[in-house]
Amino acid sequence: MTSNGRRDGLTFAPPIDTAELQRFLAEDMPEGDITTEAIVGPQQRAQGELLAKAPLVLAGIETFGAVFRLLDSGAEIDADAADGEEIAPGRVLVRVRALARSLLAGERTALNLVQRMSGIATMTRRFVHAVEGTGASILDTRKTMPGLRALDKYAVRVGGGRNHRLNLSHAVLIKENHIRMAGGVDAALMAVAPLRGHAAWIEIEVTNQKELRSALELAPNVILLDNMTPELTAESVRLVRQHNSGRAILTEASGGITLANVRQYAEAGVDWISVGALTHSTPSVDLSFEIEPE
Repeated sequence: MTSNGRRDGLTFAPPIDTAELQRFLAEDMPEGDITTEAIVGPQQRAQGELLAKAPLVLAGIETFGAVFRLLDSGAEIDADAADGEEIAPGRVLVRVRALARSLLAGERTALNLVQRMSGIATMTRRFVHAVEGTGASILDTRKTMPGLRALDKYAVRVGGGRNHRLNLSHAVLIKENHIRMAGGVDAALMAVAPLRGHAAWIEIEVTNQKELRSALELAPNVILLDNMTPELTAESVRLVRQHNSGRAILTEASGGITLANVRQYAEAGVDWISVGALTHSTPSVDLSFEIEPE
C-alpha cells in the first residue's frame, strides 16, 4: 500500500488492531456472505475503486486496506491519496485487486470505517481552521464509539486536532460529579494530590469563578471552564493568568462549542478547546466502492 499517513510533514501511525477488524467482519458475516458465495466463484478476481463523492479530509486509508488483506492475504492495494489530504469530489483514492468474494464481503466494513474516520477528520479540520492564528488547540473528548476510540482519536489527529486524555487511567479529570462526591473543589484536588507526577496531568472542571478561585489555590495543571459564555471565559482566563507565577496553569473551554462560536472562545485566550461533537455526532463522509470483474 503506497499511502504513508503524511500531513504537513508529519507521519501518523494508524492504529490497526487486527483482532478488532476480525471481530467487525465476524459480526457482519457470522456464517459467511451467503449472497456472494451463491453468485461468485471462489477463484474469480475483481478490482474495486474507492471514490470520493464529496469534499473531505481523508482518514483511515490504511485501515480500509487492512480489512481486505484479512480476507485475502494476496490483495493488491494501491492508494493514490494519504491520510490528511483534502480531497475533491470525483477522485479515486485507492484501488484494490483481490478475490471478488473478499471485496464483496469486506466492502461494507471497510467503507463504514473509512467514512466515519474521514468524517471526523473533515470536521476537525473545519474547527482547526476556525481558530487559526489564535494559539488555541482543538481537542477531542472520551465521547467516542466503544471499540473505535483508537480510530476516532487517530482521525482527530489527522484533521489537525489533538487528543485529550486517552482513557480514565491516563490523566486526572475531576468533573462536577466528582466534586459533589468529594464535598467541594478543595477536597477533590487534595484527594488527587498524590497522583501528581504519576498521571499525565491533573485537571478540574469549574462552572463559576468561586470554584475557579478555589482551584487556583491548589494549582492543578489544567482548569476546564465548563459551559461558560465567551465573555465569562475571557474573564476567567485573565484570573488564571494573573494568578500564574512560576507554574503555568493551562485553561480549557468545553460545553456548547460549535463552529459558529468556537472563534470567540479561542479569542478569549484559552489554551485548549474540547469538542465532543467531533466524535459523537459528526456525520460520515460520502464515499463509494465500485467493484468490477478483473
